[in-house]
Amino acid sequence: MILLLCAGPMNGFAGSKPLELKWTELGAIIQGQRVELALTDGTKVKGEAVVVREDSIVLDRTRKGSAAIAPSSITLLKLERTRGHWGRNLGTTIGLLTGISVGGYVAGTQTNSARAGIPLFLVIGSVVTLAGYRTGRALDTRVTSVVIAPE
Repeated sequence: MILLLCAGPMNGFAGSKPLELKWTELGAIIQGQRVELALTDGTKVKGEAVVVREDSIVLDRTRKGSAAIAPSSITLLKLERTRGHWGRNLGTTIGLLTGISVGGYVAGTQTNSARAGIPLFLVIGSVVTLAGYRTGRALDTRVTSVVIAPE
């Protein structure tokens, strides 16, 4: 089950044709969403799209403040959307059960005392549960690539 859960996100990375939108159509779709912009100079800028103006897009970048970026400097826009929470729930549940099982087995067979076994059990259980959650979160996230079409 863990292998299937880990293999699931790979399908989302398969190359698909980017959505082609005009600058005037962009605002309704990306406003308030997390986006990643690939710029003409090769840099990438991530943030929440606050507003799309006629001459720029304003991003709220966490801890870095806001940035206004002109449409001529954008080569590709990636829109991240989270749909539901079934993947996080499933990943956390499978991670927790696997972490308890593997952590208990390793702690019971590889240590001779509770002083060493309990921390080992807690670390393994926590790491595997966190890995299950993050894998499930990746299953819930959908990325849409957008290319800006000429007006």
